Amino acid sequence: MKAKELELQSERNRKRLMEIVFKAKAAHIGGDLSCLNVLTVLYFDVMNLNPANPKDPARDRFIMSKGHCVEALYVTLESRGFISPDVTNTLGEFGSVLAGHPTTEISGIEVNTGALGHGLSIGVGIALAGKMNKLPYKTFVLMGDGEQGEGSIYEAAMAANQYKLDNLVAIIDRNGLQISGPTEEIMAIEDVRQRWNAMGWDVQDVNGDNTEYIIRIFNSIDYDNHRPHLLISHTTKGKGVSYMEGVPAWHHGIPCTEQYEQAILEISERIMNLEKQISV
Repeated sequence: MKAKELELQSERNRKRLMEIVFKAKAAHIGGDLSCLNVLTVLYFDVMNLNPANPKDPARDRFIMSKGHCVEALYVTLESRGFISPDVTNTLGEFGSVLAGHPTTEISGIEVNTGALGHGLSIGVGIALAGKMNKLPYKTFVLMGDGEQGEGSIYEAAMAANQYKLDNLVAIIDRNGLQISGPTEEIMAIEDVRQRWNAMGWDVQDVNGDNTEYIIRIFNSIDYDNHRPHLLISHTTKGKGVSYMEGVPAWHHGIPCTEQYEQAILEISERIMNLEKQISV
């Protein structure tokens, strides 16, 4: 897909996200919105996946380490054909197969996650297995920036360098906010680039709010350089909904009816504009 088409898909996923979150009355909407562009590019442009054969041994693997933002993953999987809308609509209902964190009961989800700090360790193991079994797949792990306070991440990072896992891509959703406030006030992680470089990783900064930039950075990754890869995705918490952007309270806030309607209006206008641009 071209950049504008991916941008359009991301906005459609954003609108769908608002629909299911409003209906369920539960979510981590701020972080959902900040990582949605990266998820869309991964699932529609970067990863080798087939919804008709979700357990293909050669498939690329994705791990949602920041598992509390599973709603963004659910709508991405739905739009990619892994989940039917009928299932996604059950989010928040009693007896629904959809949980508040990723579960392997859902097609396309590789591992149960949600305990922050564990996703990269799992990703290292999966990437190492790919090397040992001589399989061509790549492993992608999406982490939160607040999650960087977990020490297990750095044990995994050192192991990835030790085993030269150039088939592993970690992404930090660097929106600058966690549940209790700005990351740099709660547990500062800067200079995050220097830190990961020192551990032997190939590090690049990404404008995670810009679809074209995300595509370009993913395409630039050298998967034969014997170094694991880190993308620091600089994003806006609550991206795409004006009153949510950069506001810590929307870490897990739920919009009222008026707020929901405003969000849908804003997103729908962008969708219509993009559809016009693409049709020209």
